[in-house]
Amino acid sequence: MTDQPAAINAKFKPRVFSGIQPSGNLTLGNYLGALKRFAEKQDEGIETIYCLVDLHAITLWQEPEALKRQTREAAAAFIASGVDPSRSVLFNQSQVSAHAEMGWLLNCVARMGWMNRMTQWKDKTQGKNAEQQSLGLFAYPALMAADILVYHATMVPVGEDQKQHVELTRDIAAKFNHDYKTDFFPMPEPLIEGTATRVMSLRDGTKKMSKSDPSDASRINLTDDADTIAKKFRKAVTDPAPLPESLEGLAERPEARNLVNIYAALSNRNAEAVIAEFGGQGWGTFKPALADLAVSKLEPISSEMSRLMNDPAEIDRILGAGAEQARAIAQPILEGALDIMGMVRAR
Repeated sequence: MTDQPAAINAKFKPRVFSGIQPSGNLTLGNYLGALKRFAEKQDEGIETIYCLVDLHAITLWQEPEALKRQTREAAAAFIASGVDPSRSVLFNQSQVSAHAEMGWLLNCVARMGWMNRMTQWKDKTQGKNAEQQSLGLFAYPALMAADILVYHATMVPVGEDQKQHVELTRDIAAKFNHDYKTDFFPMPEPLIEGTATRVMSLRDGTKKMSKSDPSDASRINLTDDADTIAKKFRKAVTDPAPLPESLEGLAERPEARNLVNIYAALSNRNAEAVIAEFGGQGWGTFKPALADLAVSKLEPISSEMSRLMNDPAEIDRILGAGAEQARAIAQPILEGALDIMGMVRAR
């Protein structure tokens, strides 16, 4: 269903959309896999729209004051990582009602079987009673599709684990276009770029770095200070062998591969260049170099986040201004979808 002619996308303005759940405690994985890339997209001459998806967050129960704090903290992380509110649209989802309205329209296009096949639904209900989960948790991929399509976004920066959601968005857009004999929605493309789009745990290179890991030593939090960042990298789990002389030597060494990829991403190089510099050297050389590099890149982000969090009213002002910009883009697209579907509209 998703093999649509390129001519459909050619009629749409190139536009990037992506979002992050404000679930608190963003990590190095969020920075390298998302925030750093979001900031870089601003230099490509493409309109960029970035969203804190707080409506997605409440598919699982959230303590209200914690959700407010986490939303502001995530906004601070975006800005501290280089997302400039004067160059990108930055807002929280719940301030733009078109997301929820388009979400309902697309709920009526999407199919139950599609939702049942979503990997994240299976993961989140594994070993649990699925019937006790919220309807929102089951249906949220349709809301994610609405987040993208309500802006006619053509590109969606995502990690590998989110690619399925963009594919579903394409399926929903294609079904809408087919059912209503239109080319109203584009076919958004997932953008999976960079050396470290999937950052792994510092304690176990086979597991993704996660803010939910019981061990704080497994991750670099964007709120960590310089000493904490350096200490975590110096204590990161590795095997005893030195770094290999070629990239192929990392194939069966997940911890080594993870640290090389992190160094590459932080230094804006590829893994081959890192191996060319450090191949054959031991961890006593590489880990301190990685720690110094990480501190130089991440400590300014941590400091700026702290400064921003001391002025929540300014964060709220930025998000409100971004929401106003987002509404101006989304509302005409929502109204176009309503017209196509036969809803009576006041003129």
